[in-house]
Amino acid sequence: MSAPLLDAHLVVDRGGFRLDVALRVAAGEVVALLGPNGAGKTTALRGLAGLLPLTAGHLTLGGVDLDRPQRRAWTPTERRSIGVVFQDYLLFPHLSAAENVAFGPRRHGADRRTARATAHDWLSRVGLAEHAHRRPRQLSGGQAQRVALARALAVEPALLLLDEPLAALDARTRLDTRAELHRHLTAHPGATLLVTHDPLDALVLADRLVVVEEGRVVQEGDAATVTARPRTDYVARLVGLNLHRGHADGQRVRVADGLTLTVADRLDGEAFVAFRPSAVALHPSRPEGSPRNTWPATVAGVQRHGDNLRVRLDGPIGVSADVTPAAAAQLRLAPGQPVWAAVKAAETHAYPAG
Repeated sequence: MSAPLLDAHLVVDRGGFRLDVALRVAAGEVVALLGPNGAGKTTALRGLAGLLPLTAGHLTLGGVDLDRPQRRAWTPTERRSIGVVFQDYLLFPHLSAAENVAFGPRRHGADRRTARATAHDWLSRVGLAEHAHRRPRQLSGGQAQRVALARALAVEPALLLLDEPLAALDARTRLDTRAELHRHLTAHPGATLLVTHDPLDALVLADRLVVVEEGRVVQEGDAATVTARPRTDYVARLVGLNLHRGHADGQRVRVADGLTLTVADRLDGEAFVAFRPSAVALHPSRPEGSPRNTWPATVAGVQRHGDNLRVRLDGPIGVSADVTPAAAAQLRLAPGQPVWAAVKAAETHAYPAG
């Protein structure tokens, strides 16, 4: 990517935790920052917004340094061309929807009439013109989210930050609001960073994914690349795959002591092997016909997963298997029960780990 609108190397020390993340986002691009709790997503967002100063590194937006500790360059939050939609929206409870949206333009120097006109224009864009005079407590969750988005976009920010913008919504409202949000993000000319732990939000809304764990970037790329080739257990769980690292020799990958999997891909050296839970077949005893990828396992847990049941298995490798309720009943699956697991080579995907 050449000349990104946002060019940042965020280094923040907080007690025993260190964030060290590089982020580059082009104009018109939406990047999702994903990671488990405690990975550093919120710290990164606070650093970008100017709510937390960098310890080292740099933050450049539109070619201007907003935070570069080495040069003692620092721009306070209110002077940054940044709009933020917080997880709980943080609308001013004593102001109407229109007054909330007009707040930003007023702080940026617009007169009252211009700010009011801007606010009504944005409320119309998000479909809430008729709710302009309502206060936050009179709005539904989806409506409050749209007011918060309008407030953030009303200042025409170079960078839009979204902190779990759909997390507070129920499932139905989330579906509708996600589609509405996608429309507005597509039209936003600036850079957008979406902080989320929800893979569906990231896959639907973002052009590119950046995954952080323990304050570091562990994987990044477009959705197709990340979902096809996860590189950590967290990413694999995120996209619903079993993932194991081992040593490959041709079409055989040794993934644990006493367990070598035959795979569809040929490669040598350190490798990952990934396969879907639905590709794991369970048997009460060792399958006949000697399929090459079989191993003894113990049921660690069973829980509902959509129309099926997801079975967690312990053994030489820990895996998840999806089975139908009928199959689970036939096998009488329960924690502690021994079973045999099998995966066809054709159902696996192996790729270099380096």
